[in-house]
Amino acid sequence: MDVLKLAIEWAKAEVFSTRFFIFFAIGFLIASAGFWQLGKTDLAKAYIIPTLVAGILLLIIGSGTNYTNIQRVKQFEKDFNTDETAFYKSEIERSESTIKQFIVVFKVVPIVVIVAALVMLCIQTPTWRAICVTTISMLIVILLIDGNAQSRIENYHKELKLLDLKTGLKK
Repeated sequence: MDVLKLAIEWAKAEVFSTRFFIFFAIGFLIASAGFWQLGKTDLAKAYIIPTLVAGILLLIIGSGTNYTNIQRVKQFEKDFNTDETAFYKSEIERSESTIKQFIVVFKVVPIVVIVAALVMLCIQTPTWRAICVTTISMLIVILLIDGNAQSRIENYHKELKLLDLKTGLKK
């Protein structure tokens, strides 16, 4: 398998994965509309804004990463045809950088989840409970999707390294 094919397969899998951010964003937006239209209790009304904000944030994340990865698929062939070795080196560096970013994400997000859970235990007002539950829900969605993305980028990086050993590309 050549570098270009490997890179395009990875990017297409990322495009598919990032659409789940949009899917969950729509779910949060529908929940917000539901709480707005049907919410009778103080707690139900308190969920309107947090779920709206979470939906918008997930929509921004999903749309941005989806657009970026679609553009990346288009750019891969141009970069590869310009200089195969430089393309390979840039993909190695980019995948290593992305793996390091995921390490930070998987340390910070659980801390935020714990803080939100503690705030929910300490502050019993409907608004704070809604904010904390929505925050935890949104971060769980992010962890689920990013967990798969992390696994994919690690496999992609390993495949790039194996390709280097098989083909003798110079780093």
